[in-house]
Amino acid sequence: MMKVTERFYLEDGFKARLRKMQPSFGFDGFGEVIYYRTYSRRKKDGSQEHWADTVIRVVEGVLSIRKNHYKEQGLAWRDEAWQPFAQRMAESCFSMHWLPPGRGLWIMGTDYIYERGSAALYNCGAVDTADLVDSADWAMDMLMSGVGVGFNTVWRGEASIPDKENPRLYVIEDSKEGWVRSVRLLLESYCRGGPFYRFDYSKIRPAGSPIHGFGGTASGPEPLKELHGRLEKIMDRFCRGEIDHTRCVADVFNAIGVCVVAGNVRRSAEIALGSPHDETFLHLKDYERFPDRKEIGWMSNNSVVLHRHEDFEKLPEISELIRHNGEPGILNLVNVQKYGRFGDEIPDKAWLTNPCGEIALESYELCNLAEILPTRCRSEKEFKEAVEFATFYAITVSLLPTHRRETNAVVARNRRTGVSISGITDWIEKIGVAKMTRILRDTYRHVRSVNERLAKESGIPVSLKVTAIKPSGTISLLAGVSPGMHFPVSRYAIRRLRVGNSQRITRFLIEAGVPHAPDAYSENTTVFEFPVRYDNPRSVDEVSAWEQFALLAMLQREWADNMVSCTISFDEEREGGQIERMLAMFAPVIKSASMLPRKQKGVYEQMPIEPITKEAYEERIRKMPKIDWKRFGGSDGAGEGFCSILACNT
Repeated sequence: MMKVTERFYLEDGFKARLRKMQPSFGFDGFGEVIYYRTYSRRKKDGSQEHWADTVIRVVEGVLSIRKNHYKEQGLAWRDEAWQPFAQRMAESCFSMHWLPPGRGLWIMGTDYIYERGSAALYNCGAVDTADLVDSADWAMDMLMSGVGVGFNTVWRGEASIPDKENPRLYVIEDSKEGWVRSVRLLLESYCRGGPFYRFDYSKIRPAGSPIHGFGGTASGPEPLKELHGRLEKIMDRFCRGEIDHTRCVADVFNAIGVCVVAGNVRRSAEIALGSPHDETFLHLKDYERFPDRKEIGWMSNNSVVLHRHEDFEKLPEISELIRHNGEPGILNLVNVQKYGRFGDEIPDKAWLTNPCGEIALESYELCNLAEILPTRCRSEKEFKEAVEFATFYAITVSLLPTHRRETNAVVARNRRTGVSISGITDWIEKIGVAKMTRILRDTYRHVRSVNERLAKESGIPVSLKVTAIKPSGTISLLAGVSPGMHFPVSRYAIRRLRVGNSQRITRFLIEAGVPHAPDAYSENTTVFEFPVRYDNPRSVDEVSAWEQFALLAMLQREWADNMVSCTISFDEEREGGQIERMLAMFAPVIKSASMLPRKQKGVYEQMPIEPITKEAYEERIRKMPKIDWKRFGGSDGAGEGFCSILACNT
């Protein structure tokens, strides 16, 4: 692992000017709340970051990584030559013309990255489970670094119950490495004939203690104890023939994911990939059939991989499953491995995907993303520069190795990036589909050109694939745009924000007078309410599933040489019977998709998004207090516990 020893700094005068500028957060200030809740960190002097400080940290961080690489490789570097570029990059980021992914906003430019490598900067990861022990080790390590992990269910190995009469004692270190090591030892005792261990948790810091470096607060040893108990039970059941290989793999990985989420690690997510001919896989979330999976099965989205002709013949059965519960999603591996954008032949060895379905990956591979926000750009020049900065950010992250050798090998070969676009449906309403199609086609060529220039300059291979459409999430909320290619739930809505009572921002928002109530479903949590207005006259209820599929196919054709993350929303009554026809028509020309039936509005209390009328929105806006963020401090940010296709923090 290479440490970042070089530093790049923006000029003091520029930083002073940037700090005097007023940021324009989205959704009437809700984006600002999201920023302070999630990404604003404490600075080394103890004061709280404001938006300019975060932008400065991100830009200085990514330039420091590039400078370090150039120095290590003996390439020419002069700070003064890069200063104008870095300043324009910072101004563009400040104005939210482009943004790094959420993890980049939070951890880029920190000592953790400089000292521990780049893993925590990556959005996407995947691993093949042919070796259950090695893949589980890697997955837990990456999940604990905040990387979303995809996994398949191909393990067909053997296991036997170890001798538990004379166990060895393993004292678990109070570190990420210690937790991962304990899981590896437990699985090795079943799969590789290793000794059976009992664990000593005494060194693990108690719940509520600060986690230095990675940030947040410790969960204590309880989630790990629970994981060890679950894994032992899963492996015992497999050895006794009570569950099959598919169940074993899915249960092991889901149990690991639940532990990581409970351990307060940011944005951990999983996707399980299986065969459309595997009945166990198809029904993993049927909790009447598998009631014992209910506590862990929610941890992953599940998708089937379509690779052979007979796989596509399963679409009628898959359609019925989707109609009732929205799963499984589909991954068209034929298109993944043959094409970039549909029609551009780019051979790819990838056979896995990340949890949100925008990046196909090889085993142990990672991919990082960046985002362009065209409706925030006021001119063609601003948009073109934003494309360059997002491309620069994404490929520069790949210059810094991770702490895993197997990952560095595949990342160094592929240099895969995902330059994405958000606010697409808002953009359509402004300029129309025909014009947007032309712009996407031209802009893809620009991304390729910038990527090739930067790769040649830094002495690395050109990225195999460079563009994607990610689902977005908190990033789109910061900027006040619709997420990815999705339509808003409603033009006017109440957005609810759930925050743990132990977080500093909770008391701050209560004292500021933001409408709030105790969480009806979770103890020690407060729910805050914010009125929001989308700059888009059409809500998803007004858009057919057919139109959403058509937009997905167009974006796959014109922009994404990786994939398009998309959850097609459908009306179960009107469109449920048409799903088979939709998949038959569109599955051959796309790479990935998920579908979800629309739920009846107002079906449960404190929904994350609740549609309201324009009049109700205006009344709530009138009553919303003005928040003085200069008084806020002492926070290191706090992400959601996990993400799914519909609620992703990348």
